[in-house]
Amino acid sequence: MDSLKFLFTLLLLQSLSANSSNLFREYIGAEYKNVTFSDVPIHPKLDFHFLLSFAIDYTDDVSSPQPTNGLFSAFWDTGNLTPTRISSIKSQYRNVKVGMSLGGDSVGGKFVFFQPKSITSWVRNAIYSITNLVKEYNLDGVDIDYEHFNSDPETFAECIGRLLFYLKQNNVVSYTSIAPYDDDSVQPYYLALWKRYGHLIDYVNFQFYAYAKGTTVSQFIQYFETQTANYAGGTILVSFGTDDSGGLKPEKGFFQACSKLRSQGKLHGIFIWSADDSKKDNFLYEKQSQQFLVNNTI
Repeated sequence: MDSLKFLFTLLLLQSLSANSSNLFREYIGAEYKNVTFSDVPIHPKLDFHFLLSFAIDYTDDVSSPQPTNGLFSAFWDTGNLTPTRISSIKSQYRNVKVGMSLGGDSVGGKFVFFQPKSITSWVRNAIYSITNLVKEYNLDGVDIDYEHFNSDPETFAECIGRLLFYLKQNNVVSYTSIAPYDDDSVQPYYLALWKRYGHLIDYVNFQFYAYAKGTTVSQFIQYFETQTANYAGGTILVSFGTDDSGGLKPEKGFFQACSKLRSQGKLHGIFIWSADDSKKDNFLYEKQSQQFLVNNTI
């Protein structure tokens, strides 16, 4: 009986851990609005992840950026989000980790495309450049946020999957995530990646703010259930944007939806796009989100 009790307790703890909702994530630095890490409110009782936006495998030629086949450079606000400030915020808050998001929507007003010359060459270049960026900026993780593709889903899956395998196998990063959204030109790529390499992905930062404006609570719950099925076994995070994007906004019932998901043991955390947009409102919704995660109230 003692062994059975121990096994039951272990399974219960694993279940509680899997349903933990004390994770808050925030994208930062994409819009060059002079936001610093210390501007953003950070609750000490949460696991807090900043995601630098973005590292991109393009040249920094503003007039005509060109793809570099996996050689990534920092395109976030490097003037404010520096290695020194990363070390400082992580020293000040032991619950803070900092990662970088790869890809993004555009650079220099033009779409960023995933377009490797070959799987082998892209992976080799990506491993080299991302490892250097992680070391230079003292980073903890990577997030995959490509949104435009000049390749097939299988090539994307192999490139990203092999990259994530290397980064984790060699302890370059401690966590990984992907940031898909529900679009026929995007979702198939991430589903192919998930099918082959989902075991290497810790979080799914699903862009629920890419759904239509005016999304209701019941629609949001249904979207969440659909994506939970798509990324079966994954840790799906809920989200909203503090820009003019769509989805379910905090003032329209977002936290009501979160309460329902939490009551069902399905709320794993919240992420926001983005700190740059939130600055104008003094990070009101960051404060509300973190308060909710800690106390289930706002």
